[in-house]
Amino acid sequence: MTSQLPAVVTLLTLLLMFATVWMVGRARERYGIKAPSISGDPAFERAWRVQMNTLENAVMFIPALWLAAQYVDPLWAGIAGLVWLAGRVWYAVAYLRDASRRGPGYIVSMLAWLVLMLMAAGGIGMAIMENNATPAEDATGA
Repeated sequence: MTSQLPAVVTLLTLLLMFATVWMVGRARERYGIKAPSISGDPAFERAWRVQMNTLENAVMFIPALWLAAQYVDPLWAGIAGLVWLAGRVWYAVAYLRDASRRGPGYIVSMLAWLVLMLMAAGGIGMAIMENNATPAEDATGA
């Protein structure tokens, strides 16, 4: 299961993204906002911003998750991914209720993303260093 955790997190992220699409559609209907308009009732605008912010963040998150899983450890990458996901859900719920309260969830998700980026960069850096070892170094153990 631990090696599949990044895949589970990716699936949950896709479900979160679908949920935000669904919320925007419901808000359009509830507040009479006809497409392609993206302004009108503040409650609709909050739902739309949650959807867009989630999409924007997912574009950065998913590659970081998979790079960290590939080059470091799928378990730790998956745990960081779950933290990111929890932060995004917290962010979405808070933003929908009161935009001024979205900060803590955003911070949690961005810190989890930063951890994934550091894992990915460190893992890739180590892989590059290992691949650049010369044959003479490998043979002598130096």
